[in-house]
Amino acid sequence: MALVAAESTIGSLLRRLVTPGACSSLRISNPRASDVAGGEAGGFSLLLRRWATKKAGGSTQNGRDSLPKNLGVKKYGGQKVIPGNIIVRQRGTRFHPGNFVDMGRDHTLFALAAGQVRFEKNSHTGRKWVHVDPEGGMPIHPVYQNMKTEAKETATLENMAG
Repeated sequence: MALVAAESTIGSLLRRLVTPGACSSLRISNPRASDVAGGEAGGFSLLLRRWATKKAGGSTQNGRDSLPKNLGVKKYGGQKVIPGNIIVRQRGTRFHPGNFVDMGRDHTLFALAAGQVRFEKNSHTGRKWVHVDPEGGMPIHPVYQNMKTEAKETATLENMAG
């Protein structure tokens, strides 16, 4: 009888200590006549099963991606451009704006005039420039434009006289 009382107090203590759901299974059996008499279980049968566990999956540094930025040269040397065409999309000034090329806020180079793209590299500094050679040649500065018209007038006067 003392064995039965001891087992029931141990069982009640275990039930109070172990919260439901913490163990996958907890079985406390009541003693039977065969158990007390030294039968198959040996008197006191308390069977605890393993906790329900899940192996840690570990952490990975893959599995994320960013949208492409589409950087690089968009119009190559010799290609025709019109005003507003993007020539180079870049981060920083890998290429610098040259004649008839301007730079946007994000360092994008774009054409200011219609013409052909030309790339140039300074051999001393290594700096790369992007130019647009306008259709019909480079425009003449207004100061020199007057000289050109005066030269034409004198040439026509000489041709008439001579």
